[in-house]
Amino acid sequence: MVKRLFAICFIFLCTSVAWLILGATITARTSTSNDSLRGRVQSVWGVPQTQSAPTAAYSVPVASSEQVEENGKTRLVTRTALAPVAVPLSASDVHVKLDLDHRRKGLLWYSTYTVHFRGAYQFRNPDSKPHSMQLSLPFPAAQAIYDDLQFLVNGRPVKPVSNKDGASVTVDLKPGETVSLETGYRSQGLESWRYSFGQDVNAVQNFRLRMSTNFKEIDFPDNTLAPGSKRETPSGWDLEWSYKNLVSGYQIAMALPEKLQPGPLASQISFFAPVSLFFFFFLMFLITTLRGIELHPMNYFFLAGAFFGFHLLLAYLVDHIDIHMAFAAASAVSVFLVVTYLRLAVGTQFAIREAAAAQIVYLVLFSYAFFFKGFTGLAITIGAIVTLFVAMQMTGRIAWSEKFKTPGILPAPHGFQN
Repeated sequence: MVKRLFAICFIFLCTSVAWLILGATITARTSTSNDSLRGRVQSVWGVPQTQSAPTAAYSVPVASSEQVEENGKTRLVTRTALAPVAVPLSASDVHVKLDLDHRRKGLLWYSTYTVHFRGAYQFRNPDSKPHSMQLSLPFPAAQAIYDDLQFLVNGRPVKPVSNKDGASVTVDLKPGETVSLETGYRSQGLESWRYSFGQDVNAVQNFRLRMSTNFKEIDFPDNTLAPGSKRETPSGWDLEWSYKNLVSGYQIAMALPEKLQPGPLASQISFFAPVSLFFFFFLMFLITTLRGIELHPMNYFFLAGAFFGFHLLLAYLVDHIDIHMAFAAASAVSVFLVVTYLRLAVGTQFAIREAAAAQIVYLVLFSYAFFFKGFTGLAITIGAIVTLFVAMQMTGRIAWSEKFKTPGILPAPHGFQN
């Protein structure tokens, strides 16, 4: 019995090492795939976008004096240069529509989206003199496309001057005059969208941003502003940020929900596999011991191979088909291998009733718990406690010293002498 246990443990350890190698291989494939494919996704769909508030500025002459040495004499020279004067926003009304559209490349899904941006802004000339004011809208990302770019000044469409950093127009304002700027575009991005009030801490007046999404799983990154109100819609959410007078260095941001990642999920399941096999071997050992069924270590070797086949098949199926379909196919193949083998080694009843049921619980259901993020540990803990309870009830009356006793040497027949 003791030798059999050592053989089973050796098989378990060897299979665990194979799983660790498989998990590391999947992780490396996923990392390599991400490094090579992320750039391709960004070249087509763009990068994470951060839209900054538009700026306004006019220039005023500023005189400066400096000493200049000429012909051995020093004289004071006065020069005049134009210095920009920033004009704060007096009102902002922004509407953003985010449409999520996941894209798959290799072992990973990428959270790509299209954004429809519209903004209505107001600036006021604070000076007592007329000025030519430049209104600029920074682009959220240089590596992106902007379709249907619109600029309206006081309700009239104008053609802006554009470069890689943004677009701008110049308007003439009288003292105290207010100008309205309406702008908008359609673009594409990846993973997140942000709205920035500017660098460092900024004062924001009469601000309103409405955001609508076509997805339910909304997430606001750390150190960002939460919406003041939200309303669920049939396809997503309507969110609103509204401030009368705000001083903040935070941004408004939305992290696009991620889809279940085939590569990382297959890797996690592979690393967890020794736990599944341990429970399965443990239960098989108890049942065969209680019933007096002879199960040789070679039988355990083939059972471990059937378990390993599940993860190996899953690791390479997720490259080509949906993760749920790959999981179902790998599960069916592994259970089929175990049942058909134990039907020959032990019997049909044991193969279907005990072995298949245990494999479905400890391999299939335990592995499927990884599909439910946040509940994996709880599901496995409950399964372990239930298994412990059942094992304790089944073996409570067993005299283990008798089970593990080494058979003694029979006494010699009476009268036998050397």
